Amino acid sequence: MTEARPLTGRKVLLIVCSAFAVIIAVNLTLAFKAVSTFPGLETRNSYVASQSFDADRSAQLALGWDVSATAQEDTLRLSIRKDGQPVEAEIASAVLGRATNVAQDQTPELVFDGQDFTAPVQLAAGNWNLRLVALAEDGTEFRQRVIVKVRR
Repeated sequence: MTEARPLTGRKVLLIVCSAFAVIIAVNLTLAFKAVSTFPGLETRNSYVASQSFDADRSAQLALGWDVSATAQEDTLRLSIRKDGQPVEAEIASAVLGRATNVAQDQTPELVFDGQDFTAPVQLAAGNWNLRLVALAEDGTEFRQRVIVKVRR
């Protein structure tokens, strides 16, 4: 039978320091991953952006557009409707990507086919966001983040 070694102050100090080292290492790793994959700012100055928010939202709602997007068989289909009729808006920008990082962002070439806007895309399964900026005929800017769910 082996004799048990006594628990000394030095051993307790090593145990406590090792536990804290593991905790700090995990926290630093998670913080680095969070910052390195964050897509970035939505706006440079939120105060300035907030000054016209209500007016912009009212103008956008006055358009009466119903916007949705789907992805099937490597084709993105963006539907813009007003009173059930297709709307051929000018697409100022469209970025398709994951909500959590920008590594897989794509800029689809949306083409109006008489009913919807379509574009070829390569998407893995999961949730995607289409960050859309479109212009109405009267120049009203329409901004919306459209959720696209891809099932494989």
